[in-house]
Amino acid sequence: MEKAVETRELTRRYGVFTAVDRLDLDIRRGEVFGLLGPNGAGKTTTILMLLGMTEPSSGTVRVLGLDPARDSLKVKARTGYLAENVEFYEDLTARENLAYLAELNGLKGGAADRAVREALETVEMAERADSPAGTFSKGMRQRLGLASVLLKKPELVILDEPTSGIDPEGVEKILSLIRRMAEESGITVLLSSHMLHSVQKVCDRVGIMFKSSMIACGTIGEIGRSILGERGGTIRIASGGPGPIDGEKLGKIKGLKDFRRTGDTMTASFDEQDRSRIIREIIECGCLPVEIRGTDYSLEEIYLRYFREV
Repeated sequence: MEKAVETRELTRRYGVFTAVDRLDLDIRRGEVFGLLGPNGAGKTTTILMLLGMTEPSSGTVRVLGLDPARDSLKVKARTGYLAENVEFYEDLTARENLAYLAELNGLKGGAADRAVREALETVEMAERADSPAGTFSKGMRQRLGLASVLLKKPELVILDEPTSGIDPEGVEKILSLIRRMAEESGITVLLSSHMLHSVQKVCDRVGIMFKSSMIACGTIGEIGRSILGERGGTIRIASGGPGPIDGEKLGKIKGLKDFRRTGDTMTASFDEQDRSRIIREIIECGCLPVEIRGTDYSLEEIYLRYFREV
């Protein structure tokens, strides 16, 4: 799959202090990628290098196929960045703020009007288009910030703590918008956040940084298995024919255990890594798996386990 971001041994030093140490990072086009880590882990410096605002000390970085250090203007033209605290002209309306930003991005006349209208509709703020920005809550300001990012139809959007300090309803709206950006518009999203629940809910993959280095990267399931180990799930089994379930045959299936009979069905635990084989052998026994539940990993649990041990 084509990559929106690719770094190899990306390093940034400030004197004797290394802010980012030999970072290898791949972000696929169209995915929502979460960048996690405590303060001082190197997230902000990484973002600055991706945007061409800080030059690497060594290593390579490509954003949409471009070198941000040499082609910073081209990178900025194709990317959008939303900081944690968005600033707008308080006395101007949402529409006027966006119209001003559209002009700064080279949009004029009808093209600017269309871009502003579409951006406001996308973030569900069309009804407040003519309200002053100074009357908006933190959540609405963040949505207006997303609208400002969408004006130039970016291929990559970098969001820094977009749900910090927002009420639960506002968080849900922001997360929904982020998913829509990726799924409907094909925009790649890099989400840097401390809000583990938000990251887990919206991101396809995550990377965890600690002390300037990437310590884990992948889906939450992949990282969970590497840090917490394999987990099992439960499966409910029914007879595949007119007769009862043959418990003796099921008991011989390796990885299937802790059988509990409930009415005409039987529930058992299974080893997640052997899921496909176990399902196949259940069917070969003349039974049907009617409900399968895996045991999910949570980012909070992964985070607590890792940082408790380091």
